[in-house]
Amino acid sequence: MSVSQPARFGEDWSDERIAGYLDRLPPAGDDADFNVLYTAYKHMRLDDFQRFLQAFAQQGRNINGKNSHGKTMLTLVGEHAQSQGFVDALVAHGAQH
Repeated sequence: MSVSQPARFGEDWSDERIAGYLDRLPPAGDDADFNVLYTAYKHMRLDDFQRFLQAFAQQGRNINGKNSHGKTMLTLVGEHAQSQGFVDALVAHGAQH
């Protein structure tokens, strides 16, 4: 099985690429703000995620949106090993459990 697009590591993310995550649509019935946070968290390095959070906040988005299980992004990220930098970034932008 071949990979359609090779992985790239260490590449710089442009502001436009980071902002593009703000426009991602959630699956039907899911919270749009939680969805973009989760998608950004899964794909971005910490420094890119911090830049994403600034753009997210500038749009007045809800950093405390919940997933279908009632978890905020802060709660979910806090369950992951080695995620303290992401937890700190979320808290700095007003995230709560």
